[in-house]
Amino acid sequence: MASTPPIDLPSHATGAGAFDTPALDEGGALFEYLLRLGDDSLILGQRLSEWCGHAASVEVDLSLANVALDLIGQATHFLGHAGKVEGKGRDGDALAFRRDVLDFRNCLLVEQPNGDFGRTMARQFLFSTWQRLLFRQLLGSTDELIAGVAEKAVKEVTYHQELSGEWIIRLGDGTEESRRRIEDGLAWNWRFIPELFEMDDLAAFMAERGIGADLAGFRADFDAVVSAVLAEATLEPPPDQRPILGGRRGHHSEHLGHLLCTMQFLPRTYPDSTW
Repeated sequence: MASTPPIDLPSHATGAGAFDTPALDEGGALFEYLLRLGDDSLILGQRLSEWCGHAASVEVDLSLANVALDLIGQATHFLGHAGKVEGKGRDGDALAFRRDVLDFRNCLLVEQPNGDFGRTMARQFLFSTWQRLLFRQLLGSTDELIAGVAEKAVKEVTYHQELSGEWIIRLGDGTEESRRRIEDGLAWNWRFIPELFEMDDLAAFMAERGIGADLAGFRADFDAVVSAVLAEATLEPPPDQRPILGGRRGHHSEHLGHLLCTMQFLPRTYPDSTW
């Protein structure tokens, strides 16, 4: 599969910035925080669903579909809770299918195109390693739903991390071609890691109140896990690149718009349909 050319994001999306709200109240901040959690899982779940019927084997096809279902299940809970917190009559489906691209709060990593299988596994491993550590912290959230979803989801994400980590090792320590592809996949996704640990005003506000996680607090654990798997795969970490930020504030690459055109087509075309 041909590589997708890089996308140059607006200059304001390449550096850290404050949450775009002059004053944070707990209700509004909780809504935005739940969007971040839900949108991460929703968008990556949609990306993985694109592999259905296209993977190299039935076993791989099913495993990717199951990971996608786990992620969409997480998104359903987080976005449903966000709708209740917002109190404007929007449920999880409305937040998933009736928002425009600038209203999404997912990190840039999860919206990246699948590319080939190596790039997909590199993206999955980096995200699942981070998400597992995130959910382990969120087990102690003072928000009961966040803590409850984290308790169930951390088991799912552990499997996601192990599955993708095993593929990193297999591809890295495999043939010359498989090694080249996983190196390309890691190099493509590496620049999006810093955004996962960005502690902007919203993230800090939620962490201080015991609702959210201190992202910077588990960066060392993330680096240790990634380094260990790369070492077993006989791979060197890609060189550091200029970090790409902005997804948390609605500044996305063109890839998300194309994804939403597919994901939102049916409910936007037939908005009054019931099932």
